[in-house]
Amino acid sequence: MLVRGIRGAITVEADNKELVIEATAELLKRIQLENQFETEDIVSVFLSVTNDIKSAFPAEARRLLDWETVPLMCFQEIDVQGALPLCIRAMVHVNCDKKPDEIKHIYLKKAQILRKDLAEKMQQ
Repeated sequence: MLVRGIRGAITVEADNKELVIEATAELLKRIQLENQFETEDIVSVFLSVTNDIKSAFPAEARRLLDWETVPLMCFQEIDVQGALPLCIRAMVHVNCDKKPDEIKHIYLKKAQILRKDLAEKMQQ
């Protein structure tokens, strides 16, 4: 069995604690659903936020997912001029037997512009 990284991102409309936690849970649930893995398959999760999100740690979403035993870590994204604002990014490491081209990376809401190629595959 291999460890694979699954990327994803989502945006929020405003820096609001509930919105940040709900959006993070939505993204992580969708990553899990689309890639069909169990919670015990998760090795770790890295979450980053743009510098305009200060109201909550996105890792607080673990309570909505029943991921209490999953190691999560939050970071601030590099502040690049012109970058997509109010964005939460995820890198989920899972134990699986999937090939790299079988992994489904998930980009939701305005974050679809980050990876148009992957967002288009999701809609097919």
